[in-house]
Amino acid sequence: MASMSTPKTHFWSHKKYTRDNLLRPTNFCIVSQQKEEPSDEATTHNHKGGRRELILRSNAVAILGAIFHFSGPKPNYLGVQKNPAGLALCPATKNCVSTSENISDLAHYAPPWIYNPKEGRGSKNPVSRDEAMEELIQVIETTKPDNYSPKIAEKKGDYIRVEYESPLLGLVDDVEFWFPPGKKSVVQYRSASRIGNFDFDINRKRIKALRVALERKGWSSANAF
Repeated sequence: MASMSTPKTHFWSHKKYTRDNLLRPTNFCIVSQQKEEPSDEATTHNHKGGRRELILRSNAVAILGAIFHFSGPKPNYLGVQKNPAGLALCPATKNCVSTSENISDLAHYAPPWIYNPKEGRGSKNPVSRDEAMEELIQVIETTKPDNYSPKIAEKKGDYIRVEYESPLLGLVDDVEFWFPPGKKSVVQYRSASRIGNFDFDINRKRIKALRVALERKGWSSANAF
């Protein structure tokens, strides 16, 4: 009597991975059901996809994300540090960039911004700190890389903290901006995810998008990235 092989289901995805769409159930689908054994190419593809992606894409995880809203608690170390004065350093995880890091730390360092560059409007038509802060707020409110929604959570005389929320699961990133005292028109910043170990470069891309928008207003960066 001939044996019957168990039908096998193959999963396939072609979309770009992000923190949100890894958990989006519609990003994977049943392509075919067949009795024959998978080809070497299909086996290799399944290994590359890995179990973690399939687990993260499951309906159960997506439903949990919608119910519990993966925002995470606000870190208690946010704000301007006293000794030395500046924003907090990044954790060891790969989901944070900060101007407070050493320039040799390529994974976490980002260069500060200058709102009155000497080679630009600083020598011709400089703006005040308050005016520069208003320019920054305008860019924050109108620039939404990866469709994250910005909300200004804190605003003081020299400090702004923005909560960026992801469109699907409510993941929250804290982005801080600090205008240090003194005559230099420098702005320090820090962009970090509250949860997870990696961010698919979302924080760095966000900072770049903000910088590009600010450059149109006359700002500059210590060096572009």
